[in-house]
Amino acid sequence: MKRVSKGNFGYIKSARNFAIIRTVICLAVCVGIFLTGLIMYHTNKNMFSIIAALGCLPTGWSAVNMIMFIRAKSCSEEAYNEIEAHKGGLFIQYDLEMTAYDTNYPIAAATVLDKNVCCYTEQKELDIPDCEKHIHSQIMQSGYSSYTIKIFKDLDKFLARLDQLENLRKEKNIDPKAIEDAWQPGTVQTCSSVLRSISL
Repeated sequence: MKRVSKGNFGYIKSARNFAIIRTVICLAVCVGIFLTGLIMYHTNKNMFSIIAALGCLPTGWSAVNMIMFIRAKSCSEEAYNEIEAHKGGLFIQYDLEMTAYDTNYPIAAATVLDKNVCCYTEQKELDIPDCEKHIHSQIMQSGYSSYTIKIFKDLDKFLARLDQLENLRKEKNIDPKAIEDAWQPGTVQTCSSVLRSISL
């Protein structure tokens, strides 16, 4: 099974499948170790039980991760095709399930250009002002101030904004993909990579 990198279309589905498989394997290993000790010693008071109990820690973490990906919302294929037709030279990231302390913000697609953060969500119940505030707070911590953050629920309006940003990109001769590719580990994250880092 080929894994999809974070920020690419299909990431949530890929990560969900991987998390399910990993959790099932971890659970099977723990149960297998426990049963091995039980069969060998006819009691659960043995070293195999201790090993199985310790194995429950990563299994529990994996199960929580799996549940989060099961609940996460990915970009629909219809929206993806429309966005790809309008993106031009913009760098678009997909399937960003942004995590906060008490809630998650499902962002189907996002792009960053010249102090503009533009996002699209298919979650009609999303609290837009709260999500915009969360993104602003997170990118501010990495030194990105005075950025305009706009989240759209209407796909047509988002596409129209992409067209505007593409015209701005051409006018200023900006290559967002080259900016991402030029980033060096250990230096300040790009604004786009901050969006990835605050997502599942």
